[in-house]
Amino acid sequence: MSTRRRAARAEPEVHRITSAPESLSDDLARRQRRYLWQMGVRVLCFVAAGLLWSHVPVAVSLALITAAAVLPYVAVLLANAGRERRDAPDVPFEARQIDPAPRHDELGDGQ
Repeated sequence: MSTRRRAARAEPEVHRITSAPESLSDDLARRQRRYLWQMGVRVLCFVAAGLLWSHVPVAVSLALITAAAVLPYVAVLLANAGRERRDAPDVPFEARQIDPAPRHDELGDGQ
């Protein structure tokens, strides 16, 4: 039995599935489900405000109507907050500078 260690071989980089981003179709389906749930809550707020109008203080019904009016704005914000672009540090990026245009007297005769 040898106690010497073998030279470390350069192994290829292994990508783990857990670090892979969610697929576009799964992301879209998740956001659509969230939006539909929020719109369902909105409908329930309107229905509850109408049914409870004469049975509870008016402030409760007005709060339900206000919630129903604000929910579409919040639902759209949350539905559009989907896949965010990750800034990967290992992506090569080469910054380029655009030189200024030549001055008029450097252009020549135009021939």
